[in-house]
This record gives sequence, structure tokens and C-alpha cells, in this order.
Amino acid sequence: MVVERFRGGDARPVYERARDRGRLLPDGLRYVDSWVEANLGRCFQLMECDDLTLLTAWIAQWTDLVEFEVIPVITSSQASAVVNADRPTPGSA
Repeated sequence: MVVERFRGGDARPVYERARDRGRLLPDGLRYVDSWVEANLGRCFQLMECDDLTLLTAWIAQWTDLVEFEVIPVITSSQASAVVNADRPTPGSA
């Protein structure tokens, strides 16, 4: 999960660049979806990749306009599998 904070609180330059140049994603980095705060202060993007250098290369294209926070996440089903890996299934012995 990538949390973007628009520099100067201004989302307009980000949307203008995206309109003019696209997302600037390197091959192998996949944009899943995004959500923007109603006040346009932050954007939350879900991205997927197997190589962290792809994410850092993408971030480098935007750091003049955006401050980034990267939070590694897993799905709820993946978390459940991790949490329950050491626990026997009810009824098993």
C-alpha cells in the first residue's frame, strides 16, 4: 500500500502529469487501484510487484510532487493462513 501526500497540499500537478505522461510504471509494477481522501490531501494506492526496485523506480518519477509512505500488506486470507498455520483444525487430534 502506498500512501501519497501531495506536496503543498496540491493534487493538481499530480493529476496533470498523470494525464500528460501516464502513471510512469516500470514493467513488472502493477497498479491495482487507488482511493483519494475527499479533501484531496492524500491518495492510497495498492500496487503489486515482486521486485522492490520497481516500486522505488516508480516513486522516483513522482517525488518532486508527492511524499511517499510504503506499507507492505498482505490479503486477509494470507494473514489468516499465517496466524492459523501453527494451530490445529478443531476436531483434529
